Amino acid sequence: MSRPTRIPLPTRDGVSASTVATPPGPWATVLEFLCERIPAVARADWSQRMARGEVLDAQGQAVLPDAPYRAQTRLHYWRSLPFEHRIPFEETIVFQDEFLVVADKPHFLPVTPKGRYLHETLLVRLKKRTGIDTLVPMHRIDRETAGLVVFTVQPHTRNAYQGLLRDLRVQKNYEAIAPWREGLAWPQRRISRLAESPHFMAMHEVEGAPNADTLIEVMAVSDVPTGPRLAHYRLTPRTGQKHQLRAHMNALGLPILGDQIYPKLLPALPPEQAPDFSRPLQLLAKSLRFTDPITGEARAFESPRRLHLPEGLPTCPQPCALDLPPTPR
Repeated sequence: MSRPTRIPLPTRDGVSASTVATPPGPWATVLEFLCERIPAVARADWSQRMARGEVLDAQGQAVLPDAPYRAQTRLHYWRSLPFEHRIPFEETIVFQDEFLVVADKPHFLPVTPKGRYLHETLLVRLKKRTGIDTLVPMHRIDRETAGLVVFTVQPHTRNAYQGLLRDLRVQKNYEAIAPWREGLAWPQRRISRLAESPHFMAMHEVEGAPNADTLIEVMAVSDVPTGPRLAHYRLTPRTGQKHQLRAHMNALGLPILGDQIYPKLLPALPPEQAPDFSRPLQLLAKSLRFTDPITGEARAFESPRRLHLPEGLPTCPQPCALDLPPTPR
């Protein structure tokens, strides 16, 4: 049986429709199927949503709670949350044209909806702000990381832009604040294989063919008479593995300031408790460069944000010459 053609659905308050396929199964009604397939939503909530016309069939028609279940089709619905903590930091748009929207994301704001975050995400905020329902992120950065994220505007160009990432044709530069260790030679090129750690969420280095490559340069070193010294680093990832920069810095014994995962995963706050915004991860997606696959233009974007430089850490716009030989790993 051929799959039903996808229909265009509008966003609702910036939220795009979610889609669930209907496999063969024992469910008598659509309501029974949704309660089992998506149990995070209570049965009474599903019933109310369906009565309000917020669950649609593959043709875009409203599905009532007592509608019989049909396999091999699709259902569409719009996610909602009973409560969502406000993230009190604002994104800015640094560039916009008919093909791209480039946003400068604050710390703590997720790029896309997931889990406890829906309206408090960069994607939904931008859809509300620009009125462009077709926005899709060309790439993503961690919720804890601040800086540049590129969104495509037109669906037919999406694959061409995302292909830049697949083919490693985007130059990305990050900045970070992390400890300083005597005895390491700079710049460092960390080349290793990263894999999921047995510990939830974390990545770690393992034996095997390398899949992660990061150039790490020193921009400035703190000059304090007592206490641990810090440094301002520029990080240039040549690949795009999950948590690559955080994992590589941690592998060097230089975990980035404010990291809640490396070197040790800290307990997550319960959903009802407001997030702690007092210790942002000191990691910034500072700049992006690539050749536009649609227009052929050279694209270059830079975040105006700055990391919080601790006392004794001077501002340095370029990597410092420390007169140390480079040591590739």
